[in-house]
Amino acid sequence: MKLDYSNRRADPEGWARELGISRAAVDLYLASDVIDLHVDSFIWNRIFGYRLERSHGLGLFGGRFYSQVDFPRILEGGLTGATWVITTNPLRSAAGRARAFAANLERLRGIFAGVSEQFTVVEDVAGYRAAREAGKHAAFLAIQGGSALDRDADALDLIPGRAILRVTVVHLYSSSLGTTSAPLRRGGDTGLTDAGRDFVRRLEARRIFPDLAHISRQGFWDAVEVHDRTLPLLVTHTGVCGVHEHWRNLDDRQLRAVADSGGVAGIMYQSSFLDGSFLGCRAEAVVRHLEHAVQTIGDDHVALGSDWDGAITPPLDLKTPVELPRLVELMLARGMKESSIVKILGANFLRVVQAMRG
Repeated sequence: MKLDYSNRRADPEGWARELGISRAAVDLYLASDVIDLHVDSFIWNRIFGYRLERSHGLGLFGGRFYSQVDFPRILEGGLTGATWVITTNPLRSAAGRARAFAANLERLRGIFAGVSEQFTVVEDVAGYRAAREAGKHAAFLAIQGGSALDRDADALDLIPGRAILRVTVVHLYSSSLGTTSAPLRRGGDTGLTDAGRDFVRRLEARRIFPDLAHISRQGFWDAVEVHDRTLPLLVTHTGVCGVHEHWRNLDDRQLRAVADSGGVAGIMYQSSFLDGSFLGCRAEAVVRHLEHAVQTIGDDHVALGSDWDGAITPPLDLKTPVELPRLVELMLARGMKESSIVKILGANFLRVVQAMRG
């Protein structure tokens, strides 16, 4: 199947005019690798059959909660790559979670196979480069919630080869692996369990990133302690406490630990994490978080991790991939160098994937 979409590359001037931004911002955007570290749209396909191949509007809630991404809007917005997430249902048994992961991996790969003229699943930078050369969107695959694979020591064998790039060790709930950062957890912050520490080691031995988004403060430091110091750390979708104090955000010390490893932190688009807004902030808030991270740890360690379709309320002017060039305009307006913007849009992520997978 070949998808129809509005090709914004064919009319960059018109795109700039529609967004109310400069042509220079659009040109820089189109010249860059643009990679989102965390897209959660597959969960809606699983829950109520949301067809990723179809072009959707903004849904029942005007772009809040869901209906932020579909394949036509990925192409229209010029996203050259993204990490597409298989989120774990914690209410299943350990064996049930493992079975569900295997089935969902097959299902997601099948969806991408159905649009193979414009999308392809990739595992490393070489695959990404080949996809881009062919004019295709490069889809990395990931798991959110390591409890998908906590059934036993052999559960990681359900991942074929290097099909999964990263596993978010814990999600919005504590598990046998460790403690979530979410405030509704039971008990205090006990960090990673022994099983969780071993899980981090085994993921890295397989050259799979243990993603430290969602993890508790103590769990974060436990992972830093046991991880392979020759490999980069990854936090795919987060805010930063230096701009807005929040249980979901990283503090400066955590940011520095990521940078010291050569890793990357992706800034997400959930308004309440960015500035406390309930109904939606503005894209400027994303840029404030990007700017603080760059000022704290340098421009080699910052990326974009939207969490679109992850039940978030995104900025009112950044509801879909089609609005992404607005971030470039705002970064330029705040004095960021073009070279820094190119790194944030995708080059930094590609560097850490290269470091992990060669």
